[in-house]
Amino acid sequence: MNRRTTVLSATAALALTAALALSGCSSDGSADGAAGTDGKPELKVSGAFMPQPVMDMAGGFLTIKNESDTADKLTSVTSPISDDVQIHETKNQKMQQVKSFDIPANGALDLERGGSHIMFMGLKTKPKQGEKVSIELHFEKADPIKVDLPVEAATHNPKQH
Repeated sequence: MNRRTTVLSATAALALTAALALSGCSSDGSADGAAGTDGKPELKVSGAFMPQPVMDMAGGFLTIKNESDTADKLTSVTSPISDDVQIHETKNQKMQQVKSFDIPANGALDLERGGSHIMFMGLKTKPKQGEKVSIELHFEKADPIKVDLPVEAATHNPKQH
């Protein structure tokens, strides 16, 4: 192997490593947060989905796991599909907007049907089952996490399976 081939191989390996490190999202709607070496919480997202909307609003559901000793808060969600994305809790069968959700150290925040969730108001488009909706989760301490929500059937509820 000559010097040029060795340099090209090393460059390709470095580029692949950088691409994998920057990708952060996988095709199943899960994503990884901060690595934790900078003192920020280690957050991971799983189980993300959006039921196909039937009106000009939609819900979003997912779980955020905190695998560190540092608590955090989900403070907002943004998405190109709506200029008004809110976070809601359900108490006494009533939905209300909240400023943030706690994500306990070594714990999880479950955003699920019938409970706390993401609410997309005034949808710009109505995504169809099989499509994906991009969102970005914003936290008090951790870096933002980009997630693709797979659009499922309007009646989809993983808790019933």
